[in-house]
Amino acid sequence: MARLVLASASPRRLDLLARLGVTPDAIDPADIDETPARAEAPPAYARRMAVEKAAAVAARHPGSVVLAADTVVAAGRRILPKAETEAQARACLELLSGRRHRVLSAVTVVDGAGVARHRLSATVVTFKRLSPAEIDRYLAGGEWHGKAGGYAVQGHAEAFVRFLAGSHSGVVGLPLFETRALLAAAGIPIG
Repeated sequence: MARLVLASASPRRLDLLARLGVTPDAIDPADIDETPARAEAPPAYARRMAVEKAAAVAARHPGSVVLAADTVVAAGRRILPKAETEAQARACLELLSGRRHRVLSAVTVVDGAGVARHRLSATVVTFKRLSPAEIDRYLAGGEWHGKAGGYAVQGHAEAFVRFLAGSHSGVVGLPLFETRALLAAAGIPIG
């Protein structure tokens, strides 16, 4: 059986993989430039990031199965950042307050022979209208740090979700339906 390498340091992705009964043999984050190209559409950006992460890690682990993913929060054609500052997170939450947005999670699996397969999960999420006090309380908790769109749906922000259509696990960071199919196609046994 081929080794499985997870091209991510995300504890959430590791937890989600465990739900499939899968434990990677190694964790090796890709560390690539994640700057969106000029006028790049959110779905194309998510796919490109997953492909580039998988390729970078597969080059370091020949013969292994590599799983890479990228999650993008998009308001229209606008790609929201992975919030690194409280000001960024606040701007994201104010923009998403009371409106619908998309969460795109792209997954790429490179099998032991170097064949890459891809899937994209698109989920529609609608937040309730957030008061300034709700945003302040959420930001004070710190779970927004490093999260696309400035929120973690698996945490306190779940209470902001008025409507969700699609993959909850995709919003968390790894769409399990798509991931399961890709891993099975690459010969990784699912628990």
